[in-house]
Amino acid sequence: MNVTYHENESRGLADHGWLLSRHTFSFANYYDPKRINFGLLRVLNDDIVEPTMGFATHPHDNMEIISIPLSGSLRHQDNMGNKHIISTGEVQIMSAGKGLTHSEYNNSSSEDVNFLQIWVLPKERNITPRYDQKIFDAGDRKNRFQLVVSPQASEETVWINQDAWFSLADIDAGQQIVYEKKNAENGVYFFLIEGDATADGHVFHRRDGLGLADGEIYSVKAKTNTQLLAIEVPLTD
Repeated sequence: MNVTYHENESRGLADHGWLLSRHTFSFANYYDPKRINFGLLRVLNDDIVEPTMGFATHPHDNMEIISIPLSGSLRHQDNMGNKHIISTGEVQIMSAGKGLTHSEYNNSSSEDVNFLQIWVLPKERNITPRYDQKIFDAGDRKNRFQLVVSPQASEETVWINQDAWFSLADIDAGQQIVYEKKNAENGVYFFLIEGDATADGHVFHRRDGLGLADGEIYSVKAKTNTQLLAIEVPLTD
């Protein structure tokens, strides 16, 4: 089986004082030629931002950018006129398309915000930039995968300009669930947010990443109470 394993402590580290960021893939000053991407998944950053601090207005283009707060909340503003608070339990997405600018700050004056910043290469380039965010009921991911990002426009998920699917799961210790690919040609990158688990017999731990390219159905068993993100993406353009 074609397996990619990224241990937590092997990730790139950027400590800017106000920002502590761990990079699963090459990003900014962290470069590893063996860790550029997993298929069309290009960036998976685990960011902790101090109170009131954040990313000043900056540009993006031709990238699908997903933010998932794990604790705390973000204050977002962009040149499309969007001004929103993104809180734990929500998922935000921007299709940067032909170009946009935005800023992202910790919305709290007293607590850190921890969020995942994820970039996926787009299916169609130079589209009109767009923004979306939704809140998801955590109860709907109890011992099962809850779809939160998909290429099909719907009220249940946020839409992505790519044949990609993101799912979250909260798995009780000892429980086993199954992930079935939406597209047999895709790969699935499992990012273990909290806990200890096995996926298709491969052991991984808190903040580890496990990419599986072969097979269509993966069995995931939690050794301890586990929070898991599954990112299914095309492996080639």
